[in-house]
Amino acid sequence: MPEPVLRESAAPEPQPAIEEQPALPPKEPSRSFEERFGTRWTVWVGGLALALGGIFLVQYSIEQGLLGPRVRLVLSGLLAAALVALGEYARRRELPGAFANLPSAHIPSILTAAGTTIAYATVYAAYALYGFLLPPAAFLLLGIVALATLAAALLHGPALAALGMVGAYVAPLLVATDEPNYWALTLYLAVVSAASFALARMRLWRWLAITAVAFGVLWTFPGIEATAFAALSAHVAHAAIGFALAALLIVCGLFYGPAAEPGYPDGISSGAIGGYLFAAAALVIVHDHEHLTLAAYAALAIATIAIAWRTDAAAGALPAAATLTTLIVVYWAVDTRVPQLIWPSGPTAGAIPEPETVAYGLQMAFGFGFMAVFGATGFLAQGRSQRALIPMLWAAAGIAAPLAILVALYYRISGFDRSVPFAALALLLAALFAYATELLTKRETRPGLAAASALYATGAIGALALALTFALEKGWLTIALALMVPGIAWVAERRPLPILRALAAAAVALVMARVAWDPRIVGSDVGTTPIQNWLMWGYGLPAASFWLVGHLLRRRADDTPARMTDAAAILFTVLLVSLQIRHFINDGDVYRADAGLAETALQVSAAIAMAIGLHRLAARTGSFVHLAGSQILAVLALVGAFFGLLVLNNPVLTGEAVGGRFVNLILLGYGLPAVLFAIHARMVRGSRPAGLYVPSAIAAITLALAYLSLEVRTFYHGEILSGGGVSDAEDYTYSAVWLAFGVALLLAGIALRSQPARFASAAVVILTVAKVFLHDLADVQGIYRAFSFICLGLVLIGIGWLYQRLLFPPRRPEQASPGDAAPA
Repeated sequence: MPEPVLRESAAPEPQPAIEEQPALPPKEPSRSFEERFGTRWTVWVGGLALALGGIFLVQYSIEQGLLGPRVRLVLSGLLAAALVALGEYARRRELPGAFANLPSAHIPSILTAAGTTIAYATVYAAYALYGFLLPPAAFLLLGIVALATLAAALLHGPALAALGMVGAYVAPLLVATDEPNYWALTLYLAVVSAASFALARMRLWRWLAITAVAFGVLWTFPGIEATAFAALSAHVAHAAIGFALAALLIVCGLFYGPAAEPGYPDGISSGAIGGYLFAAAALVIVHDHEHLTLAAYAALAIATIAIAWRTDAAAGALPAAATLTTLIVVYWAVDTRVPQLIWPSGPTAGAIPEPETVAYGLQMAFGFGFMAVFGATGFLAQGRSQRALIPMLWAAAGIAAPLAILVALYYRISGFDRSVPFAALALLLAALFAYATELLTKRETRPGLAAASALYATGAIGALALALTFALEKGWLTIALALMVPGIAWVAERRPLPILRALAAAAVALVMARVAWDPRIVGSDVGTTPIQNWLMWGYGLPAASFWLVGHLLRRRADDTPARMTDAAAILFTVLLVSLQIRHFINDGDVYRADAGLAETALQVSAAIAMAIGLHRLAARTGSFVHLAGSQILAVLALVGAFFGLLVLNNPVLTGEAVGGRFVNLILLGYGLPAVLFAIHARMVRGSRPAGLYVPSAIAAITLALAYLSLEVRTFYHGEILSGGGVSDAEDYTYSAVWLAFGVALLLAGIALRSQPARFASAAVVILTVAKVFLHDLADVQGIYRAFSFICLGLVLIGIGWLYQRLLFPPRRPEQASPGDAAPA
């Protein structure tokens, strides 16, 4: 019998001491609407009303002329001091009691916030509206108010910070003047921003930093269009001061900012300097690249790069700096205003006003300078970070910005015409990017080096494509962009980075957008030579390129970039074939409004032929895009056949000449499509989805009957089919030909053991029977009516014999079993 685990006589084992857990704080009870309304909302709204009331009181006294300026300012100052003193008194006398655990609105902080807001407005009005204070005195007083607000917020909490900051930023809008002093406003906003940033840094209130940056950036836009130098310089100073304060107090790991974690970009740090850089870029664009704004932006952009070099927390501002710099150059490049279109006045110089001359020097220096800055820093920053994201950001900025700026400068100077100097610059970029790729691949393994080398290889391919574009004619831009995509796909094959696959898809989209802008690739100069024209180069090479890229991308995954590339390959192939047909039929006019029988026939035949090819390809690749493309083309071919061939371009209805007998437009328009639809129907039979089998089979039979019938009419009427009646001989011939066609289908179905072909034969025979009994019996006269019925009868008997002998032979009688034998 097994012993028990514990015996009564055994001494109990010592148990580990259980540490006392601290008691959990009591759960905060839910608050009713009345409780929240009475203890929070009323206090918050009351504090805001106090601040606005003081400001509106000053505004009203100005409008009504009740008090002199000095009295108004003294009264508003006393009100501000009284509110601040009352708030401090309430804070010191605040006693815990029944409201100790109630999260009500903090009345002392609300009173103090209202007082500081009125103090801000009072000092600002004394300086900007009445001129009672000189700039040094105004700066001193504003600094005192800002510091007092900062100190009070450290004691009273975020409510005071929020109300005080919002009130300080909104005060200049409420206390306005007809003659704004932009420099006074800049000084005021600088002090307010400094106080807000300092408070956010000391208390680590991220929301306060974000709100202050947002207000600071938004204050760039009031009066931004002012052209006076004082206003312009004040706006520039505002952007520069805000940038400097953000770098000093907000950016992590820099100066007095919070500590930064290496290798991780910080959203607030990047957004703070990026926001003020955006403000500087807006000044450049609004003032049409005025020298002061351009110089200020250049300084802030270089400072952004330097800050990102110093701390990884600001690395997120690199894409913003590259994008804004590119947009500034692009805006200058697409500006079509040309100040100088005439020769100088010559002997009359000075007497006749002359427009200012075009100066490209500063903008060109700006563009090429930042190409060098982004390119150099992007490469030199590799290997400095402990995470892969940072070097990827540097590499992306160092590749995309130089390429985009070079394209913009090329458009501005050369207007998309051939330019050997720009081609040489692009070739130099390609060589530098390729050399950077080679150097990075030889370095020891560091986070992000593999990704950066793949990006530089992609940049080398893009620069090489641009070199070809700049050196060749306009149409080669499309070709160069298309040829760039296989290079990106090849790099993605060697370095499987998701961003490279997305970049290949983006390049495909760029080529498609270029073709959508001008489908003729080179405008009206497509050429008149069939096949060997610009359509072949502009669509054929991109199509071949995209087919190759789709194959390369599908090796790893049939994802969105691969499917997008496959779809583009199909689209460009279809456009190539369709536009070449239009070009061939219409003597080079691809924009002709109408289409005849020949063009419609070729378009339908090409569409169904490509549907057949894509269906075969889909069976091998398993690609959804290939299968969907096949189905779409088949549907388009069906629509074109029924509406284009049988209705709109039917030569019996249009009277279009079809040519001679047998080898004519009838063969091209109806015979060839009938054969192709029959092949398509046989191919898609049994596949999934099976919805296109029956329509394709019906189209094949219908077009074949139309071909035979129209050839009969051509035999009797010549090349014009719309005129003349139908003779008895012609009517009889229709019946005979239809019967022969039905028999031919039956024989083919028997030989191929194809039940659908036999069903088609039955349909044709039934149609013929209906014609003979319903039409020939009434309208055909004489010997031809007799021949119609005799031939029909013989054929029907022959068909019955074929079915009895070959398809359903009579069954042999079964041998009798022994049990069935009759008794003797």
